[in-house]
Amino acid sequence: MQLAILILAAGKASRMGAVKQLLKVKGTTLLENAIANSKKIKNTPVVCVLGAHASEIKETISQKSIAFIINKNYAQGLSSSIIAGIKYLQKQGIQFDGIFIQLADQPAIEPAYYQEMTSLFSKEKTKIIAANYGDNYGVPAIFPKKFINDLLKISGDKGAKEFLQKNKKEVISPQVTVNLLDIDTPEEYNNYLNSL
Repeated sequence: MQLAILILAAGKASRMGAVKQLLKVKGTTLLENAIANSKKIKNTPVVCVLGAHASEIKETISQKSIAFIINKNYAQGLSSSIIAGIKYLQKQGIQFDGIFIQLADQPAIEPAYYQEMTSLFSKEKTKIIAANYGDNYGVPAIFPKKFINDLLKISGDKGAKEFLQKNKKEVISPQVTVNLLDIDTPEEYNNYLNSL
């Protein structure tokens, strides 16, 4: 089973009023934390999709073992970053059975949860493995290769979420519970730091 990981970190983070990807949590930036967690999944190419603040982020984060790509259309929402990432993988001829989409701003997710997702996918290679948010599914999520052409058609900021809702019958979730908080505002950031 071969996965390719896409870490989505292209957003402008206008509600944060700072470069969110570079906010510090436990002595490391949000993005470095996301990269470190994804690197624990062995022998898996990792592509980090940047957009807003790309040069500042690249200057701060020195990761030689992952590919940074720029999504010039990042203002069109999360979907555009997923599409940019998939097109990059295709252009590079990177082979994969599934694409593992992760966000840079979910620091509470432990590497064990990602391992749980990958082992579930290795057993259910035709199913989408997605996080369960109660009423709906969302990222992190692993999409099997058969859905790639459909993913290239999504749009807007909620494209992936809508796609998961439409394909609910194809989705399974890990049984373990996880804190899926994503940090969008200074208040959420401070509350998270205080909870540590």
